[in-house]
Amino acid sequence: MTDKRVVFDFEIHFSNGGGLKGWDFRLDIEGDDIADDVLADYIVRDMRLLMVGSVRIDNKRIIAEAHKRERDTVAISG
Repeated sequence: MTDKRVVFDFEIHFSNGGGLKGWDFRLDIEGDDIADDVLADYIVRDMRLLMVGSVRIDNKRIIAEAHKRERDTVAISG
């Protein structure tokens, strides 16, 4: 099985003001795709963010590339 990663841009707005942007961000995934809402939830959990108002995912694409984390820590699918 080929390892898959999702590459994407994101913009997070916090309910108490401010925000966070990332581009060409990469995460290991299980399977061949991941839904935007599942990906957004994973980013928020993985970064341990609080008071998140909204998350926008753009330019998402799936690539074949070796996983960077240990296999047992990969917990996203979608």
